[in-house]
Amino acid sequence: MLKAKYLAASAIAALFSSTVVVLANDVVIMGGRVIDPETGLDAIRNVAIEGDKIVAISEFPLEGDVVIDATGHVVSPGFIDLHHHGQNIGDYRMQVIQGVTTGLELESGLLPIGDWYETQATKNLPMNYGAAAGWTYSRIATFSDTDPLATAAYFQDAQIRNDWKMDIADADQSEHILSLLEEGLKEGALGIGINAGYAPGYGQKEYFALAELAKEYNVPTFTHVRYASNTEPQSSFEAVKELIGNAAITGAHMHLCHINSTSLSDIHATLALIEEAQAQGISVTTEAYPYGAANTVVGAAMFSGPDWRERMDSTANNFQLGADRMSEEELADYQANKPGTFITWHFLDENNPENLALLDASVTHPSVLIASDSVFWSYFDEDGNVKFYEGDEWPLPEKVFGHPRSTGSYTKILRSYVRERGLLSLSEAIRKMSLMPAQTLEESVPQMRNKGRIQVGMDADIVVFDPLTVADLATFANANQLTLGVQTVLVNGGFAVRDGELVLDAPYGRPIRNTVTK
Repeated sequence: MLKAKYLAASAIAALFSSTVVVLANDVVIMGGRVIDPETGLDAIRNVAIEGDKIVAISEFPLEGDVVIDATGHVVSPGFIDLHHHGQNIGDYRMQVIQGVTTGLELESGLLPIGDWYETQATKNLPMNYGAAAGWTYSRIATFSDTDPLATAAYFQDAQIRNDWKMDIADADQSEHILSLLEEGLKEGALGIGINAGYAPGYGQKEYFALAELAKEYNVPTFTHVRYASNTEPQSSFEAVKELIGNAAITGAHMHLCHINSTSLSDIHATLALIEEAQAQGISVTTEAYPYGAANTVVGAAMFSGPDWRERMDSTANNFQLGADRMSEEELADYQANKPGTFITWHFLDENNPENLALLDASVTHPSVLIASDSVFWSYFDEDGNVKFYEGDEWPLPEKVFGHPRSTGSYTKILRSYVRERGLLSLSEAIRKMSLMPAQTLEESVPQMRNKGRIQVGMDADIVVFDPLTVADLATFANANQLTLGVQTVLVNGGFAVRDGELVLDAPYGRPIRNTVTK
């Protein structure tokens, strides 16, 4: 009825162009440059919102209870992050302030899924949220004979064990791993998160069975591929081929996470593999984030073994904890005694033109969507231990540190790749940050068919930003800096950012979840 009502109003307005159309809307965004990457709309329009839906897009004036003057601004679908790890309120706020309206924990995933959704529902989150069933969680639980806990600490604490990382599961263990994941899918998980790079000792049959399970439930897998080295054997090229092979044989949709950080300097070769697979109709997709450094646990499997430094082309100076690079002594101490500590690992120097070109190749490729891989914001406690920040203070306390991608990925795309260097058009950048992520999930997650678009009937997840000033300020030396130029963020029609300021009481995030059958 709403759509018919506003289509009729638009028709009347077209006949009587001198007449002002007066409609009672909750929110009207006036005079902005509306960009919808699916229909190709890129024009000055007025947008009306009732409740949680877009109900009109018009060249003619509209009226509402709240009017946003978007003159000189871009009105875009809210950005959708398929790679969002931080689960505390501050983690979500640092995302929504840059225009992210949906953040999903898909690569790592978690278990139990039902427990996680129940917990998140109590946090009054400003963004939509969701998660995949976590394969590493099922492996840890199986090898340690424990019940999984839907927390990052469960994964961190398990870094002291090597069995779940490096051992091939026997028949009973494999059955248990799969049963835990299937239980998660029945509890509404969005897919299967396969952190293969953190447990590279798995057998081929186990990985193949994961793809078969995903196909059975018509959900994607989200894989951090097994290897991240340019040295063969056990190279990133080999790992990408493994993923594509399983997708081709099973017909499962297999999404490759952060192709930029796992490919390193082999990015052109791995992108070519993705292109060839897609050309043959194989259901593979991928993503990248616009930084030359990753964030991972210091005890990750890729940083183990006698030759890991040569394979990863790294020394302790590539590792950063807080604002400082690590010494060899610090690295050895943390790997031995605190292997679950999250650190920043620098793999490309963005000040080096050749390195920057490698990063640009992944970010600008038309088949690669943008996903931030945002991480938990942390701090040092009185004893020097790294803790996740779980407080409600805003802005975040000065002591808090993290990775700049956690609050700068999307605004960096708009600043660096669109405005300053012209490597992406504005509409293409918006497509990569909104429509492409929605399309990646919409076959298996019906909710996503109403996101990533500025169209009548779509969810009112909207970001309004100034294309001339939008910018990331976060750096590796000081990641805890807010973005600039984002005027308004609406999540399901509610204000999460208003007049450039975070709205502290903005409980508008909703669960993105598949049908619960258990």
